[in-house]
Amino acid sequence: MPAWLAHPAAARIIPFAIYIALLALSGMFADSTAFDVRWLYPVRVVLVALALGFFWKHYDELRGRFAMPGGYWSLSLVVGIVVFLLWVNLSASWMHRGAPGKGFDPRDGEHVNVALALFRIGGAALVVPVMEELFWRSFVMRWIDNPNFRAVIPAAVTFKALLLSSVVFGFEHNEWFAGIIAGLAYGGLYRVTGNLWAPTVAHAVTNGLLGAWVLYTRAWQFW
Repeated sequence: MPAWLAHPAAARIIPFAIYIALLALSGMFADSTAFDVRWLYPVRVVLVALALGFFWKHYDELRGRFAMPGGYWSLSLVVGIVVFLLWVNLSASWMHRGAPGKGFDPRDGEHVNVALALFRIGGAALVVPVMEELFWRSFVMRWIDNPNFRAVIPAAVTFKALLLSSVVFGFEHNEWFAGIIAGLAYGGLYRVTGNLWAPTVAHAVTNGLLGAWVLYTRAWQFW
């Protein structure tokens, strides 16, 4: 393995880079009639999951630490629910980048394509939270304070690092304002608990609830 692949930063950057590259590719082919671009989402999820598996031995904050105190589980659940409620209610036009798009619509005609819907919810609730928390909280937020980011304990992360990383995280999403709030919530949870599983679980709860809500309300623009 090349030395740069063994770097802790690379292990956190590469899965995120794969996700963003395929997201951009989906945008490029959004109007294509040659193939159904929606199926790039399962491809994206599978490739990111494989990258996370490849680098798993480098994620010392996650390996063997899934057993959190009961209070952390409860706090993660509450934070995840609150972020979900804010996400679907912070809907003023200025809180979005550009006009709301059609989002990811898993319907074929009037019927939901079950495979597409399951890939979307599964990816958003199980893969994306791990990938994003490793990148945004474990890496970026601590790197802002010190390029040797692993030397920064979560409780010592400065407010500047929390705010800057949350702002950039927010603008990764069309719902940028809700994204900033989510970033502050997940980053704050990481600082308080010192356990990366806490924001990961909260993020998974948010995305899982959002997926169920989108399917129920057909508000595809949130996907």
